[in-house]
Amino acid sequence: MIDNKLNSSVGALFSPPDIDEARRFFAEKSHDLTNKLMEVSEAVTSFIHDGDYFASGGFGMVRISTAVLHEIVRQRKKNLGFAGHTSTHDFEILAAGRCFNRCDAAYIVGLEMRGLSPQARRYMESGAVKVTEWSNATLGWRIKAAAMGLPFLPARTLMGTDTFKYSAAKEILCPFTGEKLAVVPALFPDVSVIHVHRADIYGNAQIDGISVADWDLARATKRLIITTEQLVDTSVIRSNPELTQIPYWLVDAVCHVPYGSYPGNMPYEYYLDEAHLDEWMEAEKEEATLEIFLHKYIYGTKTFDEYLDLKGGAAHMAELHSREPLKRK
Repeated sequence: MIDNKLNSSVGALFSPPDIDEARRFFAEKSHDLTNKLMEVSEAVTSFIHDGDYFASGGFGMVRISTAVLHEIVRQRKKNLGFAGHTSTHDFEILAAGRCFNRCDAAYIVGLEMRGLSPQARRYMESGAVKVTEWSNATLGWRIKAAAMGLPFLPARTLMGTDTFKYSAAKEILCPFTGEKLAVVPALFPDVSVIHVHRADIYGNAQIDGISVADWDLARATKRLIITTEQLVDTSVIRSNPELTQIPYWLVDAVCHVPYGSYPGNMPYEYYLDEAHLDEWMEAEKEEATLEIFLHKYIYGTKTFDEYLDLKGGAAHMAELHSREPLKRK
């Protein structure tokens, strides 16, 4: 006998899975092969607006687009939604700037062995942010559903947990087996940023190593900013087309930002700056010291290069390159 009593969740759905609206948006998006190269400040001004739902590529402190995250804070963007999928330093930066007011939370606030971000914790406990809970897997599957053009994907995880209760998932009965399944709704971010190893001026982008959810994110998001370590000729992209995870027609802006994941890790390129990450954590202990820190490194700088110069510039970046255990031979 099938138990028809289905559990319900109480979390808010910040980004409805309207696949027809998304399809209309993508159908009208230009597929022209045009030069999309621009400065980070222009890309943030043009494509990230107050109130947008925003997603950050990479994972943890690995291959994040720090340059765009700093610029979001510098331009004082507000009331963003945020996909907290494997998010650590990116979440920490946006929480420092108080840039979002709603969050789909899977992995946030914690910075692994460094502990919890004091400012991120204060901000999340302040009541200023509405939160809906997910696991890393189910939040990733929400992005995958959008990339597939589906309104939801079924899952067997979350069920029987408080994470399910505080999510916006639903329980259904499988039409084939009659068993209970959770279903997670598609997530179409308004705008996302992904940092890559190399790209051309059109937006064809390649990632070396693990891409986590970025293949799906590039296809789920309505607007996409690419930041790249290397700006290469299209002939380089075409010489190894199997590495091109993100084709040009998905991309709205390309920004050439060497060391753009600093102080995070860029696989094969440079290691984490542990000392600077510790400096962040120390500054966050008090709101007054955090404001001084932000004015020094973000509000008081005009570009990401100025920030890098404050942290030792090319010499320090070369040192971090030498410490990357996966660096190219």
